[in-house]
Amino acid sequence: MFAVFTLLISTPIWTYPLPPLSDYVNHLARMQVLATLSTNPLLANYYEINWQVIPNLTMDLIVPRLAQVMNIYLAGQVFIVGMFALIISGILMLNRALTGRWSMLPMFAFPLLYNHVFLVGLMNYIFGLGVALWALAGWIAVRERVWPIRMALATLCVVVLFFCHLSSLGVFGIGVLSFELLRLWQRRDAPWTPRLVDFVASGLPFLAAAPLLYLSPTMQLASAIYWDQLGKFDGLMYAIVSYSDIYVVVFLAVLVASIVWAVRHVVLRFHPLVYVLLMVGGAVYLALPRVMFDTYMTDQRVPIGVAFMLIACGDLELRRRLVRRAFMTVLIVLTAGRLLEIELNWSQLADSTSQFRSSVRRIAPGSKVFVAYADRASGDDVRDLGLVHAASIATIDRSALVTTIFTVSGKQVLQVKPEYRDFVDSHDGTPPSIAQLLVAAELAPPNTPEYWANWTKFDYLYLLFTEDEAPNPDPSRLKLVADGDRFQLYRIGNRAPTSARVDAAEKRGNATSCQFALAR
Repeated sequence: MFAVFTLLISTPIWTYPLPPLSDYVNHLARMQVLATLSTNPLLANYYEINWQVIPNLTMDLIVPRLAQVMNIYLAGQVFIVGMFALIISGILMLNRALTGRWSMLPMFAFPLLYNHVFLVGLMNYIFGLGVALWALAGWIAVRERVWPIRMALATLCVVVLFFCHLSSLGVFGIGVLSFELLRLWQRRDAPWTPRLVDFVASGLPFLAAAPLLYLSPTMQLASAIYWDQLGKFDGLMYAIVSYSDIYVVVFLAVLVASIVWAVRHVVLRFHPLVYVLLMVGGAVYLALPRVMFDTYMTDQRVPIGVAFMLIACGDLELRRRLVRRAFMTVLIVLTAGRLLEIELNWSQLADSTSQFRSSVRRIAPGSKVFVAYADRASGDDVRDLGLVHAASIATIDRSALVTTIFTVSGKQVLQVKPEYRDFVDSHDGTPPSIAQLLVAAELAPPNTPEYWANWTKFDYLYLLFTEDEAPNPDPSRLKLVADGDRFQLYRIGNRAPTSARVDAAEKRGNATSCQFALAR
């Protein structure tokens, strides 16, 4: 069942080589640079790699290795499918550690793999959730064994999770704290002092993250904290919602009705950990800020991790034929409904992605590409997520410098060379609107980001979230190259692309560049 449903739920990933996930294509562009920088002179002109202790390295360590034997798009697909398998298998293992036997209930997590956090493209965090589930299962499985085994395993898991993502490490911490609180309560008749010492000692493995964080440049971002309580309800819904509110209503109705029926007929029981997880997870979720270490959605990432652990707390009895049939019917309906929802929406968005990739082919290799919005308030709709970082395709397919590629110091190992630092967004902010660029071209206001003021020195401008047949916003500087669904590509100025390497390749037929082009 695990294998069959993993293949089934992965169908959209194999069908669409570039799924419309917001941050994903930007991460994929970084993977392409990491994989080919030593052999690609165009990328080497702009980028360099600075390996550091950064809690955000899962894709950086895995996908470039896969890209050595397959193209970068297929490597990304393999990573996502592997991530799905890691999460569901982690839920299965955690469920077995809690109940002592295999149960089919974790299969209900399959429809939740396509959630809003996934659509945003938070790949390292989601992969880390799978690791956290396995780590918690291991902690529970060896909890009553000799303490060196438990401490060694937990310390190793903490180190691995640190390099996945700090939020994934936090989810593991929620699970361990919840289990230890439950265990502390269940052993309340034992002497108080040994129980308290044992409880406190359970947190010692997490100290392994302290020196790693101290050595990490991420500590420079510790002051970037922002609280926002208004989005807490949205964060809860992000664990379930993807595109359709109708599916969410149907999913919740079917799930609640199934749980009520199963509990009433005594075929579904929950491990007591479920109640402690709800309390601890809820308290942590309410206390977390929206931005932490300059990372957005810090709090809104938590509910999906807690939801996976809650599913693992259930134990479904399937001896009766009626229960088996009912279980399979509900599981198939919910999974098929989610797949249908994803397929319908991704098929509608596929044309826009295809248009964008076609426009990228009109960019000269090695160019500098600026990204701006027609309206800076755009990009929040779930159907716009695939367009937010689509310009990063130019880095993958045309070895371009793109202003929005993730090269933030302390968050990524990929960096822009010093001579081009003023040509990219070094703070992972929102791109400027075209109106702001026009103002910056005449007289940049105080505190204007440096790369805004340099936009006329770029070769191309991608204008995102445009209206149909939108007019040229600056005919004196911009020449339309491609007009697609909600985007436009402009050549900046009347000159040819300014990359010295491109000019050399075009004028003198540079052999290295030609060989690279043939290889691609």
